[in-house]
Amino acid sequence: MGYYFDSRVRFSEAGTDGKLTLPGVLDSFQDCCTFQADSINQGTKSTTSRSRIWVLSSWQVIIYRYPEQGEFIRTTTMPYKLVMCFGHRNFKMEGQDGELLAVANSLWTNLNMETGAPARLTEADLKGYVLDEKLDMPYAGRKLAIPEDVTAAEPFVIQKHQLDINHHVNNCQYIRMAMDYLPEGCTVKEMRAE
Repeated sequence: MGYYFDSRVRFSEAGTDGKLTLPGVLDSFQDCCTFQADSINQGTKSTTSRSRIWVLSSWQVIIYRYPEQGEFIRTTTMPYKLVMCFGHRNFKMEGQDGELLAVANSLWTNLNMETGAPARLTEADLKGYVLDEKLDMPYAGRKLAIPEDVTAAEPFVIQKHQLDINHHVNNCQYIRMAMDYLPEGCTVKEMRAE
């Protein structure tokens, strides 16, 4: 079942083609798990009071279709495994008629904010979470292979507006930066990030 929220593709989330952008999809996924955490008293205020924080370690996202500006969508998140210091979580985005628009798999690491080290999950960290079945989707291997024939691109400076509530560059901001280096007209159908 998972946790979901309904919304529409806002004008501010649409690209020049009038469709939700890849960062818009990722923002919806991140917002969904944040809303779920807040709904079970596992949001930022609760976790930071215990000197804990969840950090996104990896994404695998598959886009079947980018919804149009104004289109109604449902975003769902389903945690399916919480073990040691890790949280495994799926996401899906559907159209108003139930059409599957996008799916994702993600790995999160629970950190001790005082040490910056991974922290074994406690009963307090797990309270309120209900695990779902793993989503039926094609799963990629865990680690990304770095190609040998890479070309260095122009470096860029991190700006204050790219920082999130944790005072670091949000994962989606890195994707936005990387997308600036894609060829014009390139449509991302699958994305992985570590």
